[in-house]
Amino acid sequence: MKKRPGIPSFILFFSLFFLILSPRVIASAYGAETADEIQKDGDFEFMEEEFGHAPISVADPFKPFNRAMFQFNDKLYFWALKPAARGYSAVVPLFARKGIKNFFYNVRAPIRIAGSLLQFKGEKAMAEYSRFLINTTMGVLGFRNAVKNYPHLNPGEEDSGQTLAHYGIGNGFYLVLPFLGPSSLRDAVGLFGDSAYLDPTAYIKPTEAYYGTRALDTVNGTSLRLGDYETLKKSALDPYEAFRDAYIQYRNNQIQH
Repeated sequence: MKKRPGIPSFILFFSLFFLILSPRVIASAYGAETADEIQKDGDFEFMEEEFGHAPISVADPFKPFNRAMFQFNDKLYFWALKPAARGYSAVVPLFARKGIKNFFYNVRAPIRIAGSLLQFKGEKAMAEYSRFLINTTMGVLGFRNAVKNYPHLNPGEEDSGQTLAHYGIGNGFYLVLPFLGPSSLRDAVGLFGDSAYLDPTAYIKPTEAYYGTRALDTVNGTSLRLGDYETLKKSALDPYEAFRDAYIQYRNNQIQH
């Protein structure tokens, strides 16, 4: 990949908002509408469904590093991302924030389509493709989820990490990535492929527009789920281990479907 030119400090600052908890950590799994009517892309969904389940076995050879990164991401959330999301939600109406969330979920359809095709899930790929076409047209570029009442056109998540698992590649070991949050060796490789090649926003130029777009996506998504992270963290005896086990269980469940 071509090396991006240097960026102003304020752009770098806001880019951290995108990086901190990205698709696997903060709020997008997901008003006059209910939360289920917001396009889901994985944020706290795994924590809500799997939090508190029995511990999951996963190699964690870099636990000291992972714990340090967990604390780093935690502080960055409270000191930077949360204040930004609060200010953003104060000036941007809820309906607009929901529409922006839907738009970003729709534009990343190539990740889900490619993941489905590479796993020979043709029916799922066709459903995702149909969903993309309908939401892009009838849903006004994806700002509205025009197919929310049609379960067969809401097939669920697929990504490169799941594709690697389909071909027998295990978790490897657990990782907490700085800015990115919970992952595994396999999922980190898959996330790089998705983010660098399959995500259409990766090709936005110039650099300032690219980072601005990513910052908007993250701050907007977080504004819709303020308080969720705090609640989940508070309910755990050991937040690090609880988030780790919930993440691995969530990914295992995704792979089985």
